[in-house]
Amino acid sequence: MKKIIIALGLSLSLFSLFGCHNKIFAHEQPFEAMQQSYRGILPCADCDGIETSLFLQQDGSYVLREVYRVKAEDNQAFAQYGTWARTADKLVLTQANGEKRYFHPTGKNFEMLDINGDPIHSPAHTKVNYLLKPTEQRMPHTPMPLSGMVRYQADNVVFTDCTTGKVIPMATSKLLEKAYMDIRHSTDQLVFVSMDGHFQVEPGGVEGKGQKLLIADSHISVDASKHCK
Repeated sequence: MKKIIIALGLSLSLFSLFGCHNKIFAHEQPFEAMQQSYRGILPCADCDGIETSLFLQQDGSYVLREVYRVKAEDNQAFAQYGTWARTADKLVLTQANGEKRYFHPTGKNFEMLDINGDPIHSPAHTKVNYLLKPTEQRMPHTPMPLSGMVRYQADNVVFTDCTTGKVIPMATSKLLEKAYMDIRHSTDQLVFVSMDGHFQVEPGGVEGKGQKLLIADSHISVDASKHCK
């Protein structure tokens, strides 16, 4: 992500996201908003904290990166991808496997909730920070599990994501291209692919806000008999 809206832009976009002039829904509703990113260090039971970066994207998808502080030379990084939506007072992240995580808007920040979407109560004598705060940061390159339908059209590769249904352009990958060409039965055929990959935002796109590009990293597997559920 090349450019993140800060200061006034964040205030305005967050107001539109949770402001009083929006209709309040009792159930989850997709919501189009400006690209935003948040960061914080969340508590960890068996490590020194979890460096958490959350990216909310205009197309209703999110990327969440977590770095477990084990030792300086042995930190463990993980990333996940899915869709985000809102209820009357919550931000709901739904991972590709259906698992949900919940946050509550607190001013410009988001406060992490428990697995049921309820506030986390800490002992009175402890001070635990569950906040993610708006910040400017680039989209992470940490690989994460992704699955969708791939189609090669001339020199272009497009990926239809199983989680969001969004069509995303892909960067060239020799491994993916060979696997696709070996298994396809006809020109421009849609082929199911699962892989570990990451997104990056390239210059351009609508109104110069950047264009999301998918990078295939590893564990590429294709199957012409499968489709998105």
